[in-house]
Amino acid sequence: MKHDNYLELYKTKTFESMNLYFKAREIFPGGISHNIRFFKPYPFFTQKARGKFLFDVDGNKYLDFWNGHWALILGHSPPRVTQKLRKQLKNGTLYGTANKISLKLGWEINRAIPLAENTRFCSTGSEATMYAIRLARSASGKRVIAKVEGGWHGFNTNLLQSVNYPYEVDEGLGLIEDEGHFVESLHFNDLERSLKVLESIKDDLAAIIVEPVMGGAGCILPKNGYLQGLQEFAQKNGSLFILDEIVTGFRFSYGAAMDNLKLEPDLFTLGKIIGGGLPIGAVCGKKEYMRLADSTVDGDKSTYCSIGGGTFSANPLTMKAGYHTLKTLKNDPTIYDKINDLGEFTRVGLSKILEEIKIKAEVTGIGSLFMIHFLNDDVESINSASDAALSNKEMLNNYNLALMANYDIFFLPGKMGAFSNAHDKKDAIRLLNATRSIFENTVI
Repeated sequence: MKHDNYLELYKTKTFESMNLYFKAREIFPGGISHNIRFFKPYPFFTQKARGKFLFDVDGNKYLDFWNGHWALILGHSPPRVTQKLRKQLKNGTLYGTANKISLKLGWEINRAIPLAENTRFCSTGSEATMYAIRLARSASGKRVIAKVEGGWHGFNTNLLQSVNYPYEVDEGLGLIEDEGHFVESLHFNDLERSLKVLESIKDDLAAIIVEPVMGGAGCILPKNGYLQGLQEFAQKNGSLFILDEIVTGFRFSYGAAMDNLKLEPDLFTLGKIIGGGLPIGAVCGKKEYMRLADSTVDGDKSTYCSIGGGTFSANPLTMKAGYHTLKTLKNDPTIYDKINDLGEFTRVGLSKILEEIKIKAEVTGIGSLFMIHFLNDDVESINSASDAALSNKEMLNNYNLALMANYDIFFLPGKMGAFSNAHDKKDAIRLLNATRSIFENTVI
């Protein structure tokens, strides 16, 4: 089967989604409310989700490896969480005041990640990273933030630099030109080049912010010593080291990736999993820096860093969903064994199949995360966001469409996959078999 056939098959089975998408374009820019949720020819419209499945308006049932931007580690609507939410609905959804359940989630995060000496909840990851760099600038008295090329830290203006290839071009209209002077880009996994850049801006360097594993840029692991080298430079320079653990927090084990990597960030951000499927973000860190957010002390506004939180911060529904998600993970450590084993089984299986069929590709990932990169004459291995961006993205998107159209398997096209506790080995085997079938019988 050719790629065009998969395209037509997808259109045939998603007719109502097509109609809805045309209507959506009349009210939403581009027909969507998050840029990456569009894919060609148009996205299907989900009607409900349960466990490991998405059900669309046309009656299709997809095995879901996207898992709500990798946030749903227990799967869609896990009963242990939804039962608690039903009870909370009777007591209110938004108090706009302090509530006890926020303490329970805050203490649970602190016990799991001791460096979360203080936490400030918000509603999105973008807010969390924005607050983190504001705190860093307040603590250091400096202005420049260093991030890696391809590093994704949300849509806040300060960090919307060098996200998508080509990295030297602005990410879009409306960004303030002067702001770019206070963000410098580092080349991921090239410590020597990164240190040269840091040395050149050290006098005004407020912080270095980096993901422990590059998520949106392609599920890329750090080389030994790279993150440690960045942290060491920040410490010696009097700058702050910030880890963005919005994807990695509670993803591989009950805690943060910083534990496995032997890192001690001054500040770090969390999101996704700690919300239990509801909106959340959090900036956490050492008290000496987080105390700058304390506006209750005597003094005027020149004495503290205003990082807010937002109307929906620490709302009782999110706090309850997050708390019971973490308690489930803590009380059943076999969940991590299961999903990490599924990730390893899948990475090994995909690599073997692609090698046997003589498809040039590299499978990246760790724990329950995985992604295929199709290689070409320009890219022979995946070590950075540039490598991922210059790989054969067309083949990846065609592969993802083929999985959707003929095998009812969903990845957001171009993005990595994740296992949840709702998945099992049969799902991994189903993906492997579909992958073999696609490349043995399709020109994509």
